[in-house]
Amino acid sequence: MSVLDINALTLSFRLWSGLVQVLHGISLHIAKGERVALVGESGSGKSVTARIVLGLLQDMPGARIGGAVRFNGRDLAAMTARDRAALRGRDISMIFQDPTSSLNPVYPIASQFREVLARARPGISAAEARSVATELLTEVAIEAPARVLDSYPFQLSGGMNQRVMIAMALANRPALLLADEPGTALDVTVQAQTLELMRALVRGHGTSVLFISHNLGVVREFADRVYVIYRGRIVESGPTAAVFNAPGHAYTRALLAAQPRLTGGGLPRIAERDPAFMDPAVLHAATVDGAVP
Repeated sequence: MSVLDINALTLSFRLWSGLVQVLHGISLHIAKGERVALVGESGSGKSVTARIVLGLLQDMPGARIGGAVRFNGRDLAAMTARDRAALRGRDISMIFQDPTSSLNPVYPIASQFREVLARARPGISAAEARSVATELLTEVAIEAPARVLDSYPFQLSGGMNQRVMIAMALANRPALLLADEPGTALDVTVQAQTLELMRALVRGHGTSVLFISHNLGVVREFADRVYVIYRGRIVESGPTAAVFNAPGHAYTRALLAAQPRLTGGGLPRIAERDPAFMDPAVLHAATVDGAVP
């Protein structure tokens, strides 16, 4: 049985002008201990998919969700709002894109750690929570955990806050970790360290990961399998090496072509070899992040 099984998921938002459909029947699955990436440009539907899995959109007044999302065999749509909330931070955790804004600036790290640990262990004492937090912070290579626990988020660097977020996300040994562009706001060295920590910790805890990113270089190093999403539709999926070495969809080829290069050649030469790149929609994808001058 898959830890996460999404089948024909649809999402629409009711606006004053009518329904706007965002997801068009996407399907994916993640096995225990598997690292799966959901890749696509901004606005393709990556983050809203993660928020549905986390149970954040089901009770939103303007959202219309169809299809099925099952976590460890349980249909999220059949659960009450309280049951879905009980999963968050305990069985399903999320690392958000900006660690600094994800932490509460008016509480020290120790207080926020205790709140996270209390999701699985109600009534945990401050002393016990601090002891567990110290071990977890040491596990993510923070050399002075006592100082970090007594600090406020704004007193720590972005990289340090990201490590704190990873430790918090894995504190209750969740079955599923949702990682939404972790490290995007960090420099490349800290980002590489963050991903290596995630890889080691997930391997040690047997946690499954849905890794959301538009950075194909990072995905290639981290994920076991890849799903490519374009305008709310899964257009390609498969083992990471297979998708990168022999992409079958024009949009996937466009994303690969959009990766920054230190040498010339770029899109024009690729377009000569692949007529599908002349499709305006696909060409637009290839110009993301300024790949084409």
